[in-house]
Amino acid sequence: MTEASLPEDLRYTREHEWVLKSGDSTVRIGITDYAQRQLNDVVFVQLPDVGKKVTAGEPFGEVESTKSVSDIFAPVNGTISALNEALSDSPELVNTDPYSGGWLVEIAVADAGSLDEALGGMLGAAEYREIIGDE
Repeated sequence: MTEASLPEDLRYTREHEWVLKSGDSTVRIGITDYAQRQLNDVVFVQLPDVGKKVTAGEPFGEVESTKSVSDIFAPVNGTISALNEALSDSPELVNTDPYSGGWLVEIAVADAGSLDEALGGMLGAAEYREIIGDE
C-alpha cells in the first residue's frame, strides 16, 4: 500500500498527528498512517501522566522506532485526561492500527468553544494529503 490511509472524519497537524473530537471538550490524539510508515517498527511510546498540562505546538511525548525517535506534539492546550495503556505492552499498535487501537492520549480543554476553534484551524484529509505528497 503506497497511499497513506487518511480517514475523512479526522483533523490533522503538520507534525503528522491526527485529532478526533471525542467529547464536548476532549480530543483523542494519535500519529498518522504516513508518520508510522516513516518511523517503521515502533518499539516504545513515552507518554505523559494523566493530569499533565500540555501546550499546543509543544512536544509532550515520544515515539521510538527501530529507525529513530520522534516527538509527539500537542495540537491543543489542555490537560492529559487519558492514556492508551495498551501501548506499554504493545507499542506496535501504532503501526498496525494507527487510527483506532494505536491512539496515544486524550486531551481535555478548558472550554468547548476554544476546542472547536482549534479544530477548525487544523488540516482536513485533502490538505494533509497535499503536505505529504500523497494526492
